Amino acid sequence: MPMLSSLPADSSRTAHPAASAALPSYLQADKLGPWGIYLQQVDRVVPYLGHLARWAETLRRPKRALIVDVPIQLDNGTVAHFEGYRVQHNTSRGPGKGGVRFHQDVTLSEVMALAAWMSIKNAAVNVPYGGAKGGIRVDPKTLSLGELERMTRRYTSEIGIIIGPTKDIPAPDVNTNEQIMAWMMDTYSMNEGATATGVVTGKPIDLGGSLGRRDATGRGVYTVGVEAARHIDLDISTARVAVQGFGNVGGVAARLFAQAGARVVAVQDHGGTIYRQAGLDVPSLLAHVAAAGTVAGFAQAEVLPDAQFWDVDCDILIPAALEQQITAANAGRIRARLVIEGANGPTTPEADDILQDRGVLVLPDVIANAGGVTVSYFEWVQDFSSFFWSEDEINARLVRIMKEAFAGVWEVAQDHGVTLRTATFIVACKRILHARELRGLYP
Repeated sequence: MPMLSSLPADSSRTAHPAASAALPSYLQADKLGPWGIYLQQVDRVVPYLGHLARWAETLRRPKRALIVDVPIQLDNGTVAHFEGYRVQHNTSRGPGKGGVRFHQDVTLSEVMALAAWMSIKNAAVNVPYGGAKGGIRVDPKTLSLGELERMTRRYTSEIGIIIGPTKDIPAPDVNTNEQIMAWMMDTYSMNEGATATGVVTGKPIDLGGSLGRRDATGRGVYTVGVEAARHIDLDISTARVAVQGFGNVGGVAARLFAQAGARVVAVQDHGGTIYRQAGLDVPSLLAHVAAAGTVAGFAQAEVLPDAQFWDVDCDILIPAALEQQITAANAGRIRARLVIEGANGPTTPEADDILQDRGVLVLPDVIANAGGVTVSYFEWVQDFSSFFWSEDEINARLVRIMKEAFAGVWEVAQDHGVTLRTATFIVACKRILHARELRGLYP
């Protein structure tokens, strides 16, 4: 029997006719959307995979995609139906892991891409998870608290056939929070007949949640941002920072950068864009957003047209909102030296190329915002052992893992002369495909 290393590694040879059928339309790159962007990113990394390239098609096909109907009775007695999704992209390295978002623009393409990016992200920081993601196409602001609970519980019951503490572990994402996770955990537990705290992460502390989880993604953005800045001789203590999105990611990152001496000069969210050349008072702005739900109306700043956010003179830009915010249309206007992607998929491949040509260093989402899933992993481990760490211990472990992951990616980028995004994909895809190769195919 030949050893694995002696198997043919030429991924360019003609495939068996039965395996050469075109991808289904929803998997094709020319259908674009977030999934198409992910496929383009995979195409760029394949030449660096060596003999593992023979398994690359694994990366282009989700393992499992579930679309569910979520009917609930509204407060007025009528019945409404919402479309929900749960996609497991890859589980070669462990159970699926990824958030659940409630948003009116959720699509299958988006959820597939987010699940795939979770596969890359988890492998990049070397936590033992695969990638998954979920969502419901709904504007949660239109629902009462009772309607939101009923929708969450029904959705959890519908996807309950594929989630579980050792199968797929959801977490918060856009428009979901600790309360949503508590309802999901309770619903799954009731259906299983036993409390299963490890079925979700990002839970309230009193239900097995982890200290440090709420700030983890923003802290990770800050941690790797400082490391990247050091490599390009950018002094954080005098840097000017612009942030798009001011929630648990952008708001926390802004707070940490401000505490390090940086000036947060511009912030944009769904309500508008504000600017102050001398630097915004971040604690006051966070208090304002907590009360008003948006940066709009903050008295200690001037208002900018939203389109001018991309023209702000800054050293660091942190897109921490939604996908496809930096495109070919605005990438040429960005004046930052360093872009740190707090959001998932905020930069299109075309914009990536423009920024690279202009000498802008892009710290990609698949490592920059991995702090959240890293502390989710800590939470999951703590739930299994029923032994919980202090917040200082958790933050120290997070910082260590993020720094080590960044150092590995930086080294690969220098060795191959590629962007940090491609370098992160090289590291992650090799780990995923090596696990696939070792496990083999069953049956």
